[in-house]
Amino acid sequence: MSAAHSPQTPADDRLIVAMDVPNAIAGLKLAESLGDAVSFYKIGLGMLTGGGLALANELKQEQGKRIFLDMKLFDISATVEAAVRGLAQFDLDFLTVHGDPHVVRAAKEGAAGTNLKILGVTILTSLDRTDLDEALIKSGDIPDLVQERAGLALSAGADGVIASPQEAALIRALPEATGKLIVTPGVRPAGAALGDQKRVATPASALDAGADHIVVGRPIWAADTPRRAAEDILASLPR
Repeated sequence: MSAAHSPQTPADDRLIVAMDVPNAIAGLKLAESLGDAVSFYKIGLGMLTGGGLALANELKQEQGKRIFLDMKLFDISATVEAAVRGLAQFDLDFLTVHGDPHVVRAAKEGAAGTNLKILGVTILTSLDRTDLDEALIKSGDIPDLVQERAGLALSAGADGVIASPQEAALIRALPEATGKLIVTPGVRPAGAALGDQKRVATPASALDAGADHIVVGRPIWAADTPRRAAEDILASLPR
């Protein structure tokens, strides 16, 4: 492990790089290739059994990075509260839970006394109306449902929400969103393949719409030169 340090010139933390790689070893290799160009990483469920929490601790404690733990927790209140309390001890930055009010309230209880920010998931950016129909989600246009779910999550105490960049402006317009975070996955640089995302936008347009942070994965980690891909995205962001 390297000695703990803080970069002299912190990278622009509006860019969060999704570590959608198989295990912690691959994650450390990616972080090494990105170096000081990136200061914020997302570690999700796919990495959990591959050493995801160990990687989160290494990047946070030893390399001074910010960490977004994307677990999308959903369970009864007591279980969510206990899970969040356990995760909060790792001094991470963001944690996702489903935006249902009872889940958000329980997560905030679990995070009490720490700096961990609880972000509510509205509707996953990989889903469209057909998917929602199959899941028996009530009728309505996705942007309207996202805005409604975001308002409920924020009213329940969420520090912010996860939403498609296409709905960021709607959420930012909510009174409940004042002073809250909007984090947008489904971000693709102009010309990039959509992959498994269905509701996407470019990095600059997501920030212009009201997002505080953008999450980019495949266009960076699958690039021939990940650092250059990250730097190109950073260069495209509004100042």
